[in-house]
Parts: sequence; structure tokens; C-alpha cells
Amino acid sequence: MKILFTGGSSFTGYWFIKELAEAGHEITAIFRKSREEYADIRRERVERVVQYCNPVFGCEFGSDKFMDVIASETGWDVLCHHAADVTNYKSLDFDIHSAVANNTYRIRSVLEILGKRNCECVVATGSVFEQDEGAGEKPLRAFSPYGLSKTLSWQILKFYCEMAGIAIGKFVIPNPFGPFEEPRFTTYLIKNWLAGKIPSVNTPKYVRDNIHVSLLARAYANFVLEIFRTKKPGKINPSGYVETQGAFARRFAREMAARLDVSCELELQDQQSFPEPKVRINTDILDSKALNWDEPRSWDELANYYKEKFAVSLK
Repeated sequence: MKILFTGGSSFTGYWFIKELAEAGHEITAIFRKSREEYADIRRERVERVVQYCNPVFGCEFGSDKFMDVIASETGWDVLCHHAADVTNYKSLDFDIHSAVANNTYRIRSVLEILGKRNCECVVATGSVFEQDEGAGEKPLRAFSPYGLSKTLSWQILKFYCEMAGIAIGKFVIPNPFGPFEEPRFTTYLIKNWLAGKIPSVNTPKYVRDNIHVSLLARAYANFVLEIFRTKKPGKINPSGYVETQGAFARRFAREMAARLDVSCELELQDQQSFPEPKVRINTDILDSKALNWDEPRSWDELANYYKEKFAVSLK
């Protein structure tokens, strides 16, 4: 396929582009900033992802430059709209209106140009933390203003794709983890273990859906191909390890202790506060064999990533 991809500097964006390219597809990836503006782990991902795509830097979704890019090519097969405005995304002051406007800027014109170039498919990325997504405690409210912005952006994309006669698929992401992610929960655990400390798991009773990013990327590439082949709307909610955060932390500790020469002890707190829904998970169990995905190998790759990143010796 000939794919136009937005959001390639993100954690999952890097893995999705890599998987699509290794499957033989041709990807043109749009990056909002110039190459030099990216920093830290995002810069590292950008420097890696450019080997898998034709990068276009300094190009925001719906901008004049973006329009020129999509108008200059013929035979686009799929628009993978993975990008989303995440500025200050953890805050209750997150600007929902600005984010939705940026995520869907000039979408009708974008689809009109793509349609003239034979593009019949759009794949949008959603989140299990959107309103009315996944499964868990009812009502399935958005976790945050950011989650609400994703909900509204999806509805707008869906509306205009239906108006244009373009098939749209939604790929809903749960909690991915793996190499090249931002320093979040699993990195916090590793850093403490390497420092000889016992990390504390403050929210062990939340039930979440953690998934290897490598498995998620396989499912994504497969889903994009399915939407392209069928030209029909669709949705997938890929699921990984559905368990409490305490159980996942213990799982992660077992796998890392078996591969790294470190003690992986944990301290689980007695969680009493639940400002977020206690349960929110995806619902589609993946067939790892059909996706040719090897679970032990993915744990090995993650351990080797931490070895390289933090200079750890393997057993």
C-alpha cells in the first residue's frame, strides 16, 4: 500500500510505521516540527523512524504544505491519521476546542483531495480512555479533557468520511509498553530496581489493559490492510494483559528478573482512592500466532533495550 501517515514521532507512531514498512508498504510520514526541533526520546524515535519512511518535516495536518503534499501524489491507498494534539494532555486545563480543531483542521478539503487521488480508506487512532470506548465501569466516561477531545475528533472524522464515501476504520489503543516509550510506569520500575530500591505501586487495584507495543503494531498493520482490502468501515479494540496494575507490575517484575541481573521487588500500596474508573479495558483478544508474534522474544527485546539504555548486564 501507499500510505500517508501522521503522528510518526510518537511512541506508537514509530512502531506502527516500522511494522508497516517491514510489511512492504510505502509510507510518507508527516511531522509537525522540523527535524531539529525534536528532543529527548522523541528525537531518538524520529532519528530511527526516518529509515522506514519518506519524512516530511514542518508540516501540520491540514496546512497549506500538507495540502501540497497530498495533491502532489497520485494513488494514495490509506490515510493513517495517528496524530493528535497532546499539549498539556494530563491537565484538566487541556484545551479541548483547540485540540479538536487541530486534529480535524480542513478535514473536508483533505478528504476531497485524497478522494481525487483514489484514496478510499482512512484509519484513525482512538484510545480506550475516550468516552464510550472499551469495557468497564458504566458509564464509560472520558478519563480526561484530552480523552474527550479524542472522542469528538473521531466523531468529526467519521462524519466527513461517511459524507465523502470513504471507508474509515478505528484502531483503539489500550496501555502499550515497550522500547522507546516515554519514561512512564515500566521505566519507573526499572530505574528503581537498577538503583537498588523497591518501587511503590500506588494504584495496584486499577484494572487496565497493558500490551506489548510490538504486538500492538502487528495488529495495527493487519487492521490497516483489512480496511484497505474490504473498503468497509471497521473497528478493533486490541487487548493484551487484562489485570490489576498490581498484577501487571508483578508480571513485569518476573519477566525482567529472569532476564536482568537485578532484584525486582515491589511494594503494593493499599489503594483507597479511585479518581479514575476502576476498570477500563479493550475487548478484542489477539491471535498472536496468526500475527506471527513471539511473546518471549518481545520480553527479551525489552530487557535488551533496558540493558543498552541503562548499561545493565544480562544473566
